[in-house]
Amino acid sequence: MRVMIVDDSLLVREGLSALLTRRGHTVVGVAETPSPVPALVRASTPDVVLVDIKMPPTFTDEGLRLAAGLRAQHPDIGVLVLSQYVVGSYVASLLADSHDGVGYLLKDNILRPEILDDAIDRVGTRGAFVDPTLVARMVAADTSLAALSDREREVLSLMAEGLSDRGIAEKLVVSLQTVYTHVQHVFTKLDLPTSSSDNRRVRAVVAYLVGTPEASTTHPPGNH
Repeated sequence: MRVMIVDDSLLVREGLSALLTRRGHTVVGVAETPSPVPALVRASTPDVVLVDIKMPPTFTDEGLRLAAGLRAQHPDIGVLVLSQYVVGSYVASLLADSHDGVGYLLKDNILRPEILDDAIDRVGTRGAFVDPTLVARMVAADTSLAALSDREREVLSLMAEGLSDRGIAEKLVVSLQTVYTHVQHVFTKLDLPTSSSDNRRVRAVVAYLVGTPEASTTHPPGNH
């Protein structure tokens, strides 16, 4: 994959560049703030842009706004947001319109090559990725999904990670029809009106993420 890195931390930029190169990816550009990114993207045409969630000047939501802008202007480019924060609403805002080519990866996992490769590959091929550590913590903290069975909660958590029905079936070692049935039960129990399957999946995941109590940050405030 052709990858661009946008992060104000020199250590993250250099470390990710070295790791991605060793993993067979091509780093086509780096930036430490959002402002030069549009021109860099036009010049280098990356497959995936890795974006820090909080950057100068305000260290609030620069990364989320940059991700939204990139997705609007370059829908064929995947965007993977890097974050220290286990916060469902951040992920929900990424998935609010579409789950195609977008992901959320905790920085604690960027040095785990198998997770980093999976995230980049899924986002770069128009899939979705949500860090499995984040999903697991939210599932453990959630009290709003009492109507779902244990298996339905498991299926919903895998949907939240970005897996397709086939991916869920392979993960759980069950038939595709079994997964389809569980997914339909999730839609029904969450009272999601009938629409396209993709839209219902997005709404189910967003409802799940927004309805989950916010977990604490993975690091003390001030780090990102």
